[in-house]
Amino acid sequence: LCCCEYVDRRGKRNHLAACCCDCEDLDEGCERWLTGKSLSPGALERIVDTVADRVRVPWFAGAVKVNVSVVPPLVLLPVLLQVAALHFLLGLVILTSLPVVVLWYYYLTHRRKERTLFFLSLGLFSLGYMYYVFLQEVVPRGHVGYSQVVALTCGLILMLAALSQAKKDPGYLPISASNEKSSHQGLPNKSVRGSANGLYGVTISGAASSRAVNGEAKGYSRMSAEEPEGVKKDWCTKCQLVRPARAGHCRLCGRCVRRLDHHCVWINSCVGEQNHQAFILALSFFMLTSVYGITLTLHTICRGRTPFVALFYCPGAYSDHSSALLFTCVWYCAIVTAGMGYILLIQLLNISYNVTEREARMALQDNTGHRLLGGLVIDTGQYNRGFLCNWGHFLSLGSSPPQRSAEDIV
Repeated sequence: LCCCEYVDRRGKRNHLAACCCDCEDLDEGCERWLTGKSLSPGALERIVDTVADRVRVPWFAGAVKVNVSVVPPLVLLPVLLQVAALHFLLGLVILTSLPVVVLWYYYLTHRRKERTLFFLSLGLFSLGYMYYVFLQEVVPRGHVGYSQVVALTCGLILMLAALSQAKKDPGYLPISASNEKSSHQGLPNKSVRGSANGLYGVTISGAASSRAVNGEAKGYSRMSAEEPEGVKKDWCTKCQLVRPARAGHCRLCGRCVRRLDHHCVWINSCVGEQNHQAFILALSFFMLTSVYGITLTLHTICRGRTPFVALFYCPGAYSDHSSALLFTCVWYCAIVTAGMGYILLIQLLNISYNVTEREARMALQDNTGHRLLGGLVIDTGQYNRGFLCNWGHFLSLGSSPPQRSAEDIV
């Protein structure tokens, strides 16, 4: 392949110059639109798949596919913030509609059980763009010292380092050999759905296999087993293995995770036993860095006022485009910080009661949990051993390899 050629989703050789050519679904859709007819069932999905497959950039061994979900944040965020800085009413409309659009896209992808890089790219690009605006617009005004810039930069670096650790293995359980082999052979009793990021869901029809070759179960004909301590383990029909207590299956990743808390769209990965501490660290560093950056910026454009007062009353903020852009970015950061602060608060409360998001959701469904602190936390009472013991258990996550019971070894 030359740098502008690629193999499309149908296995045919194609060229970047033919980006809008030879698309029967698109031609049919345009014809039906011009004649006032409705699209045929599934036509829109096929058009979107074709367009997503053809969005590529030239590369040495062939054109590389670009994830479409990464593009909107890179293009729309700077444009919308620049437009919002033109007038107070424009800023009010844009900053109000942005969270609504993000929540709508989240529920859309969550309902379709799709993995997407939109939220991760939005978060990373927001950090980069806010830092760029800070260096270009705030620092030259001379009200921010060198040590303050260094402190803000260190906080950003620490947050990114914690985020990279949170992106690593959350504690995936090993896939059984038979399951992995059948996925490569493409057996008819398994349907595999993919996304732009690879495999994200596996559905296995028929009866569960009586064998899991991963060192955890072999020859099981029952749905659960008991550890010597009496903690239940259950059988996952999708991964074909017996998973330990508090483990769960992620329908987006298609894998079972030890002590699964939830699938976080902001890191495009699960939060489990191995990366939960790094996830909390990333959120904490983000909160500290964001609040510190907002405070420095408000002290620069609204001198003589406290940050809280300046956030709601800052005379002269729209006197010039630079100050208006800074004030708009401050409000954007405040909205994002409030959302992340709520997530961090729920996480800290769950850790204090030793309950995961998955367990809280299941307890609500089964009517077995107790709402505490105005419904902010759901206490199942199953693993709660007191505040200090719960935090000690959390801080020791991933410090030692999981223990296997004698029944598993046999």
